[in-house]
Amino acid sequence: MNTDKLSARLAAVAKYVPNGASMADIGSDHAYLPCFLAKNQGVRFAIAGEVVEGPYNSAKNKVRSEGLTDVISVRMGNGLEVIRPGEVECITIAGMGGALITSILESGKDKLSSVKRLVLQPNISANTIRKWFLENNWQLIAEEIMEEDGKIYEVLVAEKGDPLRTYSSELEIGLLVGPFLLQNKNEAFRKKWTAERNNWLRIYNQLENAAQSQETVEKKEELLNKIKLVEEVLKDENAKRS
Repeated sequence: MNTDKLSARLAAVAKYVPNGASMADIGSDHAYLPCFLAKNQGVRFAIAGEVVEGPYNSAKNKVRSEGLTDVISVRMGNGLEVIRPGEVECITIAGMGGALITSILESGKDKLSSVKRLVLQPNISANTIRKWFLENNWQLIAEEIMEEDGKIYEVLVAEKGDPLRTYSSELEIGLLVGPFLLQNKNEAFRKKWTAERNNWLRIYNQLENAAQSQETVEKKEELLNKIKLVEEVLKDENAKRS
């Protein structure tokens, strides 16, 4: 991967950053994404934020070697600390867990007033991001799911708006698997949710053999509910394919 050709997951993130926008990439690693956007999508200003010294230095070196120091500001700091209020219109966060992404957004809420778009790529727990959008008046406007090098990734794009507008009456399943992904169940989607269901079944069977405390009973109910929801989705898809 380099600044002319991104990995499939980062290319999917890049696609949703508006041309000519000012943006911040949080957890930028080698600053591949901001460099690509500056060279190919005319972003007028970008921040590459890193909390760890090694990647921060790598990002600085990369930006310098690409001759992009007037466009990209590499900053060291935790989460949205690297952004000043009103500085950017778009924020990207890629390659972290959903819970960590939501905690970064939650603790940096004061930086989001000027932000028009969030482009997020969680490695796991995308549902925690959808719930955060719902609670904070961000409307999910696009989603993608893909497999790369044996791992499955999701990309979620949101803008300020009515968060419920995206969901049909099936809010629970929409939050779990993604309302847009639900409409277009591709191979990566089926693979992910078949594996998740099998994992939940394995945990459920282990709990069946454990001492039945109140907590165990509640956990089993929660698992059964999720298994049922996902089986409905997969069953619909299998019926269509047969």
